[in-house]
Amino acid sequence: MVKTNDKVKILFITPEVSPFAKRGGLADVCASLPKALLKLGVQVDLILPFYWCVKEQSVSFTKVAEDIPVTLGWRQLAADVYQTETKEGIRIFFIAREEFFDRPSIYGTNKGAYFDNAERYIFFNKAVLAFAEKIQEKWDIFHCHDWQAALLPVYLKTYYFGHPTFGLIKTVLTIHNLGYQGTFSAEVFPFTNLPPHLFSINGLEFWGQVNFLKGGIIFADALTTVSPTYAKEIQTAEYGFGLDGVLRVNVHKLKGILNGVDYSEWNPEIDPHIAANYSVSNLKGKDICKQDLIKTCGLPLDLEQKPLLGMVTRLVEQKGIDILLPVIERLIQKEASLVILGEGEKRLEEALKDIAARYPSQVCFNLGFDKTLAHKIIAGADMFLIPSKYEPCGLTQMYSLKYGTLPIVRNTGGLADTVTDADLDTGKGTGFKFDSYTPDALWDAIKRALLCYQEHKTVWHDLVQQAMTCDFSWERSAREYLALYKELTK
Repeated sequence: MVKTNDKVKILFITPEVSPFAKRGGLADVCASLPKALLKLGVQVDLILPFYWCVKEQSVSFTKVAEDIPVTLGWRQLAADVYQTETKEGIRIFFIAREEFFDRPSIYGTNKGAYFDNAERYIFFNKAVLAFAEKIQEKWDIFHCHDWQAALLPVYLKTYYFGHPTFGLIKTVLTIHNLGYQGTFSAEVFPFTNLPPHLFSINGLEFWGQVNFLKGGIIFADALTTVSPTYAKEIQTAEYGFGLDGVLRVNVHKLKGILNGVDYSEWNPEIDPHIAANYSVSNLKGKDICKQDLIKTCGLPLDLEQKPLLGMVTRLVEQKGIDILLPVIERLIQKEASLVILGEGEKRLEEALKDIAARYPSQVCFNLGFDKTLAHKIIAGADMFLIPSKYEPCGLTQMYSLKYGTLPIVRNTGGLADTVTDADLDTGKGTGFKFDSYTPDALWDAIKRALLCYQEHKTVWHDLVQQAMTCDFSWERSAREYLALYKELTK
């Protein structure tokens, strides 16, 4: 297939798209990247499950297909498909089947993942292909996101090999987080209806289980991760989660493309969620945002002149909460304050609740996710904590840079690619980095940040200005994806 002057036509297959369904940065990427590609002349459509949370959106949906047959093991099921359109003209399709997707949350509850997640996403992958075949839309590339869409490349290279339409479609699989692979008991393999020989070391078999992501890595035409450093890290035993060998074998088709930021939403000059707008040339509004955050969190007003650290995160082991907990009391002793917004593992939620109860005048923990509060924290804090064990890309550090809230980050993945360590002698840098995944290493970085904030005001101001002038807009990333798409469709 050779593309001439025609638009490249892409279908994003994803489990999340903001604002319809969001659990993490994947949803933001799948909302922002298509808009940036559209500006470059690419036609982009998206497809995801018709979750309960999607139905709650104040958006009108049109049913565009009904009772599409889908085989799931020995069962003959059916899917309906709904459609809406963004203000930019991007079509978004939704695969509907109540027994799989009409649930209170996307993947599970705080007690664990749904027991039938394998069946849910096998059905989703098959329904996407059945819908595409029914409407005979001629997409050039299926851009699949994470394990929930990783079976698409497998099906295209097996059941649809040589198909008059699907046989020409290329696939890109983006790994947003290798820590989540879609690994299930071998008992679910028959639900895939794939040939038995694919349950092997050269297929989806992984230590006696089925691994969806492994299948996608092997069968996709191109692989991307969400930062250049993470693309290198996942080829090592430390960060590869057992798939490092498979990735090294497929390194010829692996590329790291850094995520971007949607500055129409994350920009202190126009942000409607914060108490006052401000810019790199006029930072007065940032002081007002700090005052507002302190009041919003019910903290003492005299904290305004003291360092305030913020954190907006999922409360899971990956995000470094374990190494943060031992240093919070040290922060208290330094008269610093801390505001955290997040939800996740119950043990981490309880630990943060306990600390906030013991130090109510310096620690505020907000359980859950609140979009407005997230903006207020990123604008109102002086420093932003991201002590991740690993971080494929990370978006919050890029948000905090734009807001002049200097990030304190572990030197890994996308954090390494986006934050420049501060040098207090030269006044150069955009944040504070540490290497070892230990409480002491994190505390050393925090101490450097506190020292700069409290005793080197001019250097701090210079660092804030450098941070705010960083440009991580989606256009740069979109151009890299477009180059990849064009290479695949030659």
